[in-house]
Amino acid sequence: MRIRDYRPEDCREMAELFYHTVHAVNAADYTEEQLNAWADGNVDIQAWDRSFREHRTCVAVEETGRGEMIVGFADLDSTGYLDRLYVHKDFQRQGIAAALCDRLEKTVDGKQVVTHASITARPFFEKRGYRTVREQQVERKGILLTNYVMAKEGRKPIAF
Repeated sequence: MRIRDYRPEDCREMAELFYHTVHAVNAADYTEEQLNAWADGNVDIQAWDRSFREHRTCVAVEETGRGEMIVGFADLDSTGYLDRLYVHKDFQRQGIAAALCDRLEKTVDGKQVVTHASITARPFFEKRGYRTVREQQVERKGILLTNYVMAKEGRKPIAF
């Protein structure tokens, strides 16, 4: 696995990964109705691309016989908000999410990192030292989904 910067031509593959990951990985914690509201397969590619280009976005890739395959991605905005973190459903528990977070968390320059973690992702973030600030209900297409606002203190720059 290799981590590289986002390229606009990655966006469609990332949208597909997002859809399949949500529906496979999060199915134990959310209803089918909630999964469909969260990821309906109709991502606004232009809006996602713009967002990824405005954020610090990393993509995890595996080399295959047909070239690169995206196996995960994550993005962080300038305030320290970790917006998206998704790993391909067939590549779970291989350290990909941790590697993506490691890369992005190093860029915050002492800022707090905040994310809205799903029920499924909460234990992952807790192991990384994030604390739960609060549980919340978010509405997607008229459907409520539970997630958690979680925060981690950023690394302070070393002064010499």
